[in-house]
Amino acid sequence: MTNHPHALDSLAAADAAKLEEILLEVCSSPRWAAAVAQTRPWSSREALLAANAAAMAALTVADLRDAMAGHARIGRPKEGDATSEREQAGIQGVDRAVLDELHEANTAYEAKFGHVFLICATGRTAVTMLTALRERHPNDPATEAEIVRGELRKINDIRLNRLLDAS
Repeated sequence: MTNHPHALDSLAAADAAKLEEILLEVCSSPRWAAAVAQTRPWSSREALLAANAAAMAALTVADLRDAMAGHARIGRPKEGDATSEREQAGIQGVDRAVLDELHEANTAYEAKFGHVFLICATGRTAVTMLTALRERHPNDPATEAEIVRGELRKINDIRLNRLLDAS
């Protein structure tokens, strides 16, 4: 990955409202966005990713729910949302039966945990996401919250890297 110091500097130099808007596009948790913003300026891409990891580690279960609220259900990317569609590219063209199974498994997961199944979908196929969903369904809420925290961190890393690379 190339380092784009100008992109990092531009991000760090953004006014507070603009930076918050940008960070909330990465992760919809206001507490996460505030925690990452407090660590600026970032000396490197790695420092920004470390700020993501630290902010994620500090989130409460309620904060994790805020973060998950910004994510589409697996198997149903948000229409017209390029990020959602790109991240869930692995479901494009998949057999209808697999999508139906994903829908059923999602419904059962949501009934148990009270939130969408969250996984870093980038590079995953519909079948691997369905397998992961089934494997995680038996988890207790505390175990699942920690897995979700890790998945959100990975998603945020990808989004932050894309942000820096696109600038």
